[in-house]
Amino acid sequence: MIAEMGLALLWIAAALACLSLVAGAVFLRGGPRELASLVRPASVAQAVLTTIAFGLLIALFVRSDMSVELVARNSNSLKPMIFKVAGTWGNHEGSMLLWLMILSLSGGLIAIFEKRLREDTLVATLAAQAALSLGFFAFLLFSSNPFKRLPVAPPDGQGLNPLLQDIGLAFHPPTLYVGYVGLSVAFSFAVGALITREIGPAFARAMRPWVLGSWIFLTLGITAGSYWAYYELGWGGWWFWDPVENVSLVPWLAGAALLHSVAVTATRNALRAWTVMLAVIGFSMSMVGTFIVRSGLLTSVHSFAVDPERGTFLLVLMAIYIGGALTLFALRAGSVAEGKKFALLSREGSLVINNLLLTTILALVLLGTLYPIVAEAMGEKISVGPPYYNRVAGPLALILCLVMVAGPLLSWRRDDGKKLWSRLPMAIFAGAAILFALILFGGRIGLLPLLGMTVAGVVAVASLAPLWGRNLRRTPLPTWGMVVAHFGVAVCLAGMGAESAFIKERLVAAAPGDIVKVGDFSVKFVGVKPVAGPNYTAIKGVLVATIPSGRSFTMRPEARTFPGLMGTAPTETNEAALLTRPGGQLYAVLGQPVPGDDGGADRYQLRLWWKPLVWWIWLGGALIAIGASLSLLGRAQLLTIWRVRRAQKAEERFAP
Repeated sequence: MIAEMGLALLWIAAALACLSLVAGAVFLRGGPRELASLVRPASVAQAVLTTIAFGLLIALFVRSDMSVELVARNSNSLKPMIFKVAGTWGNHEGSMLLWLMILSLSGGLIAIFEKRLREDTLVATLAAQAALSLGFFAFLLFSSNPFKRLPVAPPDGQGLNPLLQDIGLAFHPPTLYVGYVGLSVAFSFAVGALITREIGPAFARAMRPWVLGSWIFLTLGITAGSYWAYYELGWGGWWFWDPVENVSLVPWLAGAALLHSVAVTATRNALRAWTVMLAVIGFSMSMVGTFIVRSGLLTSVHSFAVDPERGTFLLVLMAIYIGGALTLFALRAGSVAEGKKFALLSREGSLVINNLLLTTILALVLLGTLYPIVAEAMGEKISVGPPYYNRVAGPLALILCLVMVAGPLLSWRRDDGKKLWSRLPMAIFAGAAILFALILFGGRIGLLPLLGMTVAGVVAVASLAPLWGRNLRRTPLPTWGMVVAHFGVAVCLAGMGAESAFIKERLVAAAPGDIVKVGDFSVKFVGVKPVAGPNYTAIKGVLVATIPSGRSFTMRPEARTFPGLMGTAPTETNEAALLTRPGGQLYAVLGQPVPGDDGGADRYQLRLWWKPLVWWIWLGGALIAIGASLSLLGRAQLLTIWRVRRAQKAEERFAP
């Protein structure tokens, strides 16, 4: 009965989404005000029912109910509990229900907490959110039913993809989906404001927390996904420019541009049309990514290759939503004034340049991702790899960082070039010192890593400039957030540059007792031993890494084998061993056995990397997310203060 109850709740929630959409549309067309009063409770009820439905799907996975097709295809009774739960969203149907649940919850939260918008704009926003939900309800109910029963239940299931049986991947998809759906909320706000023509500071202030929140989760999701691929896939890199990686990056780029643009609209009542357009672009990029991942166009460890019929359904939804929003924008663009004017040399001007660079990088990454797909559809095989992205996006990213240096130091509306230059000497000195040291002592370094580490030094020092001369205890949280986030960019950039410039690699066939030199480490291969895991068997290598001071560390990489279930072939994976030191990470992967001269397998492939400062990449990503979180908390704090003061003024006005 659990599956049938979950399906019934989805149908009722879809009906409530339809009610919100129809009631909101009729009210906006001049209908009775009573219709507007239906939209809020319908949105909240839809959120509650969809959340319960998703909880019921989790219960089916926890119970290992193999009569449900989704459970049979993506779970197994022998799996650890955490991966039974993660199996709920480690597949196409479950991940789409997770998406829909977060989308519905967002609409419910808007209905409960949003007090700053006019009634008609709020109703239009909730109606737009209901329209988005309704499309995904239709997709699930007619094309991807997660509660579908099997005629005959198998004795056990096929299990989750072994590559996804990792604690990091248990939390990676939900984090990304919260980010994607946050952009959908910004899209709904933009559509609502276009419908009612209320595009100004109030609209921007209502949208800003959602944009900031979604960008925090996208940052965390991309950072966690990068680290998972780094240690789980065994290839030793932290970003492969895989198409599915790229389609998570482009919404992040759009969100970063929107975050800065909406700040200008909220603070200075400028860039109105640009803010609305970026809200549409941000959600469009998340829809494009959803279509690519689930249409069967790509084969990737991250993707769900499903039948083309579902891809066509998503393509139609994407055309309706994006096409409808762009048409509405075209009809309203003439009535959307840009607001207050400003000089190019101003904080607003720097944010405009920032946005242009971000959207240019977004376009180049999207082009490199989609072009091979289009070419293959026309019968031509083309591969676009890291060289393309490094050459076209790398220089623009460095220019973007330099613009980011100047932005916080500029005044609103207009500033003076000499004053700006006078605020930069320490940052310029830091960059020059790093450049000189790298050229003198760094050996042969590629141009891009050299410039990356130099710019990182400039950004690191300049990011602290907004704190100079301030009382740190009285500095607002949003200012602290900006400082921490920009410093995180510098840390991340330094890690990327150092890892690319100074990486050392060794690939050997080692016998027990062999010693391999990599970087400053002497690594002794002690041997291997068999291991029985909860749902796999493994060969665990034992390595002893010794640094020049004589201190030793034990590393244990594994080569795991997951048995084939329900007729599937066994799957082999690598678990890298990581030794983190202040100066970087030693990375070890145990490969296949190599037959000896007598036919025995007394040697094993061993791959070792020394990666200077590589962990700074993920530290920088965490700092960016922390900085954005501080800004979000600061905005919430300011909003609370504003509401209290408004209530006090109202009491004073009506006091006898």
